[in-house]
Amino acid sequence: MTAPAVHPTAIVDPAATLGAGVTIGAFSVVGPDVVLGDGVAVGHHVVIEGRVEVGPRVSIGHFSSIGGLPQDLKFDPATVSGVRIGPDTVLREYVAVHRATRPGGVTEIGRRCLLMGLTHVAHDCRLGEGVVLVNYAGLSGHCELDDFVTVGGQAGLPPFTRVGTFAYVGGCSKLEADLPPYMLANGNPATVRGINNVGLRRAGMPAAERRAVKEAYRVLYRSGLAPGAALERLRRHPAPTPAVERIVTFVAASTRRGICPPPRGWRDSAGAGEADVESERVL
Repeated sequence: MTAPAVHPTAIVDPAATLGAGVTIGAFSVVGPDVVLGDGVAVGHHVVIEGRVEVGPRVSIGHFSSIGGLPQDLKFDPATVSGVRIGPDTVLREYVAVHRATRPGGVTEIGRRCLLMGLTHVAHDCRLGEGVVLVNYAGLSGHCELDDFVTVGGQAGLPPFTRVGTFAYVGGCSKLEADLPPYMLANGNPATVRGINNVGLRRAGMPAAERRAVKEAYRVLYRSGLAPGAALERLRRHPAPTPAVERIVTFVAASTRRGICPPPRGWRDSAGAGEADVESERVL
């Protein structure tokens, strides 16, 4: 087993737990309740404080701050909470991840995520597997991003926003409602422009399943039906696919914010083919 390699200028509390092969760069600070798994690489000038659990082979870039106090005026600093980061995740330079506000709670980042430079994950957020946050993207408190979500650069999500699996939020977008699985949203405020067809092909989703997702998108966003009526139509499908069932479950649970709307005036009778071409070009 390879012993941890700690730069002489780093400050690591003796009570911290360091796995085999951990490296810690110059002028970094690691607190007493921090657990770093095997092979974790901590860059220079990094601060990791509070109850933070970092999985194996995670990389934390220079000047990042992990486990700091939430930016919540109601938060009591005496609250015991933390951050959990899954294996093989990469946090680049100047990433900030704040600990949860609930006693015993965690802000959670899943395995194999990529948080690019200067991204921010606020308190009580939950990120699934393979999530990508592009530079300067910001998540407010209590946001939930399912597996393989991508959030573009400088995009913003308000508190309690939910984003479904394989959804794509375009750069500089302001998402004001929940974004269902597989959908592509863009704009300020963001509207749904199509399905994340390129992302689904790259992930290996079969063509038949992609067609079912596109049909569900048409029912939700191009039929002119209210979300509740569109949901009932999808539920009546004689043979729903797993992807469509996932969309139905997500939309049914979006009671706090509702779902992200289409652009004004979009209907089946107006430019359906053009919208699909546009959604591919965005990606």
